[in-house]
Amino acid sequence: MDLSSRIETALRDAVILGQGMGVDAPQRLAAALDHATMSGGARIRPTILLSVALACGDDRPGLSSAAAAALELIHCASLVHDDLPAFDNADTRRGKPSVHRAYGEPLAILAGDSLIVLAFEVLARAGGVAPDRALRLVLSLAQRTGMPGGICAGQGWESESNVNLGAYHRAKTGALFIAATQMGAIAAGQEPEPWEELGARIGEAFQVADDLKDALLTEAETGKPAGQDAVHGRPNAVALMGVHGAVRHLKDILGGAIASIPSCPGEARLAGMVRAYAEKMTPVDLGAQAVRATGAT
Repeated sequence: MDLSSRIETALRDAVILGQGMGVDAPQRLAAALDHATMSGGARIRPTILLSVALACGDDRPGLSSAAAAALELIHCASLVHDDLPAFDNADTRRGKPSVHRAYGEPLAILAGDSLIVLAFEVLARAGGVAPDRALRLVLSLAQRTGMPGGICAGQGWESESNVNLGAYHRAKTGALFIAATQMGAIAAGQEPEPWEELGARIGEAFQVADDLKDALLTEAETGKPAGQDAVHGRPNAVALMGVHGAVRHLKDILGGAIASIPSCPGEARLAGMVRAYAEKMTPVDLGAQAVRATGAT
């Protein structure tokens, strides 16, 4: 089974578990869970997780698949909450109505909360094959979800008057990429610490690329509202460095990411995966397109 099929199967099984099929459960909330998780998405984080697990031997594939599903559930939950009126007030996500637009704000809040809890249930259910690894996976995912260094902290930085851009990016976006690389190693029985730098660099690159896309591309091109950093006054790489500076910074980060891959049996394949993502994140004409479209420097 290829990685994409493996991820979608694990995620679908998790959502069915959360929906309580055969149980008397609220059906609109069940539908909101499906809408939040199964309406597309690149599945970048679980792909990285499984790629690291495979590079390290992947001797417990059921556990690593569960970890991949749990990580994506947390990511989807964060998107549901990000889109709420209290934050981005976004009408669309992945080219479709956001969950609060489709099902209302109360159910969107409950859907996001349910997905967070479901992520840890998935890990607990899969943990019998290697309880020690499962506990470390739970700890890793919890640390990268909440405070002080997880995605909740990343959102919290947006309420501060003085923002450290590096710390903001590391928490808001980098946290789940660090979780991806470290959880992949943990699921395969390896130590997570050597994999932190790779996750941090990929996460930082992804955030800088997202800042560029938010500043330069349209809603039709991204599938979500454009120009939100400027509207909400968020700290971002384009405002700090300019377009050309942000593009250069992005390329530097990605070069460092490839160099940081720890020695492992699947090192070459993993480097190829990172290069492929780098090409997707940095279209060669992005800088020129930006100058033509916006006159930015």
